Amino acid sequence: MSDLLILNMSKIKQNIKRSLKDEQLCSAVLNSCLRSSAKRDNTVDEIDDLPAARQTARTGRQRSLDELDILHKQFETSFKSAGGNLHYADTAEEACRIIVRILKRANAHQGVKAKSMVSEEIGLGKELVQAGIDAIESDLGEYIVQLAGEPPSHITAPALHRSKESIGRLFAEKLHIPYTDDPVELTEIARNVLRERYLNAEFGISGANFVIAESGHIMVVENEGNGRLGASMPKVFIAITGIEKVIPSLRDIPPILRLLARSATGQRATSYVNLLRPANNKEDAPDEFHLVFVDNGRRRTLVDPLMREMLLCIRCGACLNICPVYRSVGGHAYDSVYPGPMGAVLSNLLGKEPMMQPELPALSTLCGACKDECPVEIDLPGLLLELRARAKKPAFERIAAASWRWTMSTPTRYDLAGRMAKLSGSIFGGVLPGKGFLNKETSFRREIE
Repeated sequence: MSDLLILNMSKIKQNIKRSLKDEQLCSAVLNSCLRSSAKRDNTVDEIDDLPAARQTARTGRQRSLDELDILHKQFETSFKSAGGNLHYADTAEEACRIIVRILKRANAHQGVKAKSMVSEEIGLGKELVQAGIDAIESDLGEYIVQLAGEPPSHITAPALHRSKESIGRLFAEKLHIPYTDDPVELTEIARNVLRERYLNAEFGISGANFVIAESGHIMVVENEGNGRLGASMPKVFIAITGIEKVIPSLRDIPPILRLLARSATGQRATSYVNLLRPANNKEDAPDEFHLVFVDNGRRRTLVDPLMREMLLCIRCGACLNICPVYRSVGGHAYDSVYPGPMGAVLSNLLGKEPMMQPELPALSTLCGACKDECPVEIDLPGLLLELRARAKKPAFERIAAASWRWTMSTPTRYDLAGRMAKLSGSIFGGVLPGKGFLNKETSFRREIE
């Protein structure tokens, strides 16, 4: 396909074409997804009654959404009584302004940032740079894509699209070190860089998997320990999460954790399950403990009877790993913070207005594997179909669909259409553009000569 034709395509279609031509990327994404899905299957099979476990997790999440306003009031009381600072942001822009204001008021200019998809959603990294604030990503995968100037390719494995060789070249170029592609050495190099930053960090930023209304805790699930360090060493700590992530009590955590790690990484449990809370004793806690709740379209989704189900999502990434489309093109092809089946839905629900990425719901075969994998049984194929119906179609597509419906509505019309197609084929079959046309043109030219 010519470069000119690619330029005439939408950005998403351009991304797909380029991804499909990148053999290294396709291989890395496919192999990583296959490994993750296999690990998930092995550990999920250990659960005696998986359907019951999934239903329990789903029911718990549904109850939280149904009681969201009550839970927010309860959390606010618990969190503030422990000394926390709570903020609400209606939009992505407002959330960034709040965070920048907190850091500037604290005179905090350099710090560490743990993994947070909500921070990617609101574009926090760019806003911090523009404000002259240096935040280094402390999750290894996020650190790699930050060095590369790329967005994450996956919601739990940000750098899965990169090979160890490409990471080695990246470290050699950006960190001015000798090239190595040994994973152990590369990890040690990153650890040394990040350790120095932790010792001098003036702030820490993190996402939050859930917040607990009854106790005022923030739960951060991770495997590297960087989230805990970022919440305890700097003088200012800021957590960011969506408003839908409130759960009633600590008793509601086990049913979710039982499925979250298994679905995300194939582990029975992650290495760290941090329960963070403001502390009156500041000797081993930050001086300032902040939490920013982000709406950014979530309340609009909450009152949508067909789409509110998407807010049950626990961000495990299992639907990405099993999706044949994601496995083929990777996350960057989606041109969205949230890729894969869950991203194709979320990207059209969040933000200033819905349906900002109307092409994304079409990036699905509707095979149903994503629904089968989802630990909280979200009907992703159904939601994708609904978004396809809501998307504004081009005029020619609407006309074609209307014509098709008219033709297929009665046996008589269907029979007539078949007769007309057969007749046109016999009349124009040898002249229509294609192989027949080229053969006839060549024959005609020979006769002229």
